[in-house]
Amino acid sequence: MDTEVSNLKRSFFNALSEVTSTKSLEELRLDFLGRERGSLTKILRSLKDLPVEERAKVGAEANALRTEIEEAVAGKLKEFQSLSSLESDLDLTRPGVKIERGHLHPLTLVQDEVIRIFRLMNFSVVEGPEIETEHYNFDALNVPPNHPARDMWDTFWLKANHNSQDTIDKKKNSKSSIGHRKLLRTHTSPMQIRYMERHEPPFQILVPGIAYRYEATDATHEMNFGQFEGLMVGRDISMANLKYVIETFFNHFFKKKIEFRYRPSYFPFVEPGIEVDVMLPSTNSGQKGRWLEMMGAGMVHPNVFRNARYNPEEWQGFAFGIGLERLAMVKYKIPDIRLFRSGDLRFINQF
Repeated sequence: MDTEVSNLKRSFFNALSEVTSTKSLEELRLDFLGRERGSLTKILRSLKDLPVEERAKVGAEANALRTEIEEAVAGKLKEFQSLSSLESDLDLTRPGVKIERGHLHPLTLVQDEVIRIFRLMNFSVVEGPEIETEHYNFDALNVPPNHPARDMWDTFWLKANHNSQDTIDKKKNSKSSIGHRKLLRTHTSPMQIRYMERHEPPFQILVPGIAYRYEATDATHEMNFGQFEGLMVGRDISMANLKYVIETFFNHFFKKKIEFRYRPSYFPFVEPGIEVDVMLPSTNSGQKGRWLEMMGAGMVHPNVFRNARYNPEEWQGFAFGIGLERLAMVKYKIPDIRLFRSGDLRFINQF
């Protein structure tokens, strides 16, 4: 009889694994525990016909199996009810919710596009440190010692730990400290010197990076901003090469026919220096656009070549600087530079 109970248990759980609905679950319960047809019920009713010792053993096994079957049926029923509740809340005709996808920041989009265009013109992309020395940021770039850009108003000077050899009190201005003071670079131009110190011409490089200036912020000025530094050096580089590179870049970047204007300007590290203005076609038919100042450029100053140990009688070159945010503001018609780093998703999600 105990073997019959064991076989009944095995038969029940095999059948339970194949149950797929509450209806078939109830049928299975009746097959084993039903009053009329239940297999286990019949065994329990026959206990009175067994000897006393066997009756106690089989009875304990049968009652334990009945409890096990009741718990298993209740668990399966709860599982079906849970699935039924989920299905009742599910409307298969309801439109799905669109999952938001991450996307690139407008400054990243512009930077990638600028790099792509200059790579097409065979420029190599290099990067430099954001913490610079006065030598690379000013001295080697032919910036005079009394130039206002060295003032604290324009430059973030860094003061190291007093126990460090790099500690220099800005107020002392000792001769031994000149050129070694640390600062956050005010432009990406220091890479001109750093690259020329380690490479022989001819070459052409593009230097993307962040620059820092200590100034009040407004709609067109930020304390940190993106910049692209360009440098080409060779034996016969001229202003004509500079104009070709600049015009090729802007025509590709804006994907429009661009009108250019070049104005004389002063930058310590180039001679002659120029400002480059562009005029984009007006969106209104018959109306002329307005001139927009886009970059500073010029032929590399002989003193800069000498500071990099190049012979200015042998090598010529040009350099230019473009503002990343300036490009993005013109391309996407963004009125305020502060929006780029505001973290406002209403602005970011438009791109």
